[in-house]
Amino acid sequence: MEETIAGARNTQIAGQIPQQRRESLLETAVRYAEERHWDVFPGTCLEAVAGQQRCSCGDASCPAPGAHPARPDWATQATGSATVARRMWQKQPTASILLPTGRTFDALSVPESAGFLALARMERMELTLGPVTLSPDRRMNFFVLPGASAKVPERVRKLGWTLSSLDLVALGEGSYVAAPPTRFGSRGAVQWACRPTPANRWLPDAEELISPLAYACGRDR
Repeated sequence: MEETIAGARNTQIAGQIPQQRRESLLETAVRYAEERHWDVFPGTCLEAVAGQQRCSCGDASCPAPGAHPARPDWATQATGSATVARRMWQKQPTASILLPTGRTFDALSVPESAGFLALARMERMELTLGPVTLSPDRRMNFFVLPGASAKVPERVRKLGWTLSSLDLVALGEGSYVAAPPTRFGSRGAVQWACRPTPANRWLPDAEELISPLAYACGRDR
């Protein structure tokens, strides 16, 4: 579960991240369900085609190869049962690990550059963070309590911004995030910028993080 970010090792947050456990996708998916009580579902996978890694969806220009839902009814497939998760990945051991948002958590998604700036600011503010992922598409996802989508626009407006002017997206019901160690084609794997620990089992409310995230996104424009 502990895929780490080499570029963030100088921060206190990243300094708490241990080396990645070399677990299989099956073992990791089961741990997410068993230890964090997160719903999980298998996505597409990577296949070798003419010496290149291609997404199992068959689209040669897939924007997220090996890291998106494999079927339109993915929301009904998601499970919080470790037993069911084990059974699903036993059938498709190379499938990516996807986590639906809007259930046990929402995610605030920002560009990588803004995310690192926000992490440093949050550390100075001594904010308690939930898990944070960094994806090869250069997005960071901050896990927060469900309900973020309804709070973000008004909170951003009170800070003097419009949501359309910031690259700050709240992922709630109907969305998902790719979890470590899912790979995006040849671009690399999803990593933890702030890994899941017993200390951050209780997630922050979106309102606690919107101010530093909006500030960082504003600086990053």
